[in-house]
Amino acid sequence: MKSCLIVDDSKVIRMVARKILQELGFETVEAADGQQALDACIKEMPTVVLLDWNMPVMSGIEYLRELRKQPGGDEPVVVFCTTENDIEHIQEAIEAGANEYIMKPFDSEIIQAKFSQVGLL
Repeated sequence: MKSCLIVDDSKVIRMVARKILQELGFETVEAADGQQALDACIKEMPTVVLLDWNMPVMSGIEYLRELRKQPGGDEPVVVFCTTENDIEHIQEAIEAGANEYIMKPFDSEIIQAKFSQVGLL
């Protein structure tokens, strides 16, 4: 089964994303910051990571750079899901290894569309 690691410091965002992703047939794991996410990936790499940018402990971009250095860290599809929508942030995310970018707020249709674009659905 496909798995999605949901990384966001907002419990509400994680809950909404979990509901949408489980309806799409994904197993979900959650992390409240980049360090928790990295620890989860070291334990078991997910199919996809839905990633917030601004978090305590380790930001999304720091996590992404560390993820891509890990054995197998090039495999997960990484979809940034953030309020940071200027071209500089998007470019930085893509250069660091992000596959897609979703703006908050999001809904089921947006996630389905982006996940379809990267071949996850």
